[in-house]
Amino acid sequence: MQLPANAPRTYTQRFEAILAYIDANLEGDLSVDALSRIANFSKFHFHRQFAAYVGMPVARYVQLMRLRQAARRLAARESCSVLDAAFDAGFDSPEAFSRAFKRAFGASPSAFRQRPAWQVWRANFVVPYLSRKLTMQVQILDFAETRVAALEHCGPTGLVNESVRKFIDWRKQSGQSPVASSRTFGIPRSNPDTTPAEAFRFDICGEIDEPVAPNSYNVRELFIAGGRYAVVRHVGSTEHIGETIYPVYRDWLPASGEELRDQPLFFHYLSVFPETPHDQWQTDIYIPLA
Repeated sequence: MQLPANAPRTYTQRFEAILAYIDANLEGDLSVDALSRIANFSKFHFHRQFAAYVGMPVARYVQLMRLRQAARRLAARESCSVLDAAFDAGFDSPEAFSRAFKRAFGASPSAFRQRPAWQVWRANFVVPYLSRKLTMQVQILDFAETRVAALEHCGPTGLVNESVRKFIDWRKQSGQSPVASSRTFGIPRSNPDTTPAEAFRFDICGEIDEPVAPNSYNVRELFIAGGRYAVVRHVGSTEHIGETIYPVYRDWLPASGEELRDQPLFFHYLSVFPETPHDQWQTDIYIPLA
């Protein structure tokens, strides 16, 4: 099923608006009847065109978006029980919710809450529309070798912000990498989805134009390698940046004909907290290419 060739822009705008509405109203009425009225399509026409645009039926897409929201809430251990998550996701019973959750994410809601298996979750969570939209936004850019000051974080990802605050203190005290005029980077040295929490390593970096002065913060100098990179932008909290990284490796890279270079990927942070809320953050992900 293809969208009409003579009206791609109109359809794209209408369906992008519908998808944004779904994302903002996951706990509301997202039935085909309600959404078709919002889209100003007949019910039959809307159902067919939605499936053509997104790659799956309306009900399945809505269910996956609700399950994704439930997974985030459960992993964050908010004051949200499995029963609450089930009803918020539109299920009539915790049993039906648990079955759907396990099919989608490879673990029961309770087990996922205790030990979130994000790697399995991201590998299984495939929505054609989201993957297509993301991989269409991948650019190949040349990045110049960049000197940075770096503070290595060692330990659980939940403690990274403590290391960030320490690095900010160094920036203020040293004056060597002012936030207003120096780029900020992050370099994951291991995958938090597959690395034991105590073994996780992450470099917090700020651009500099002179050697790092001796300091008591354990901030050192290093260089981010120059060369060709595949670059894609992640919008939202960096806690969920894997949702942007995995499709690039899974979908874009095999189809691109490109090969990876033996260098770590890195993040370029385009936003500053608290000036920009976490859910509006923009982060460019640089994946090294041969």
